[in-house]
Amino acid sequence: MNDITLKASLYEFCREFIGNRIERIVSQMKEVQEALESETKSSAGDKHETGRAMLQLEREKLGHQLAEAENMGRLLKKVTIVPIKKTASLGSLVKTSKANYFLAISAGEYTSAKEKNYCISLQTPIAKLLLGKTVGETFDLNGEEIRILGIS
Repeated sequence: MNDITLKASLYEFCREFIGNRIERIVSQMKEVQEALESETKSSAGDKHETGRAMLQLEREKLGHQLAEAENMGRLLKKVTIVPIKKTASLGSLVKTSKANYFLAISAGEYTSAKEKNYCISLQTPIAKLLLGKTVGETFDLNGEEIRILGIS
């Protein structure tokens, strides 16, 4: 698999990750809303108010998670697969002596036919070390020297 094809697969993996996350959060929000509506029909005093408050907090938490997932989606739309970059930046696939990193969003591990690739956010410690680097440069991660073997 060439690097452009791999980057396209990584991009799609990230897109599906966000889509699944949004779908799961929306489903949970519907469940909380249904629980709130059924709580309203009951009137058991203080217990009723505590249950409603907890459901409201859960709904707020899910709202924040949904906003975060939507922000990830907006960031992913800024990622370009081509042209190939010479320095590590948003959308780069950086191959190192330790692992391969797709600089986009934190979506976890993607295994291609030959190797593991990690989809990481620019805010992660490893991405911060990679940003702006070029092929051949090294950096230190937890006392281990890591060399950049390729950037696409």
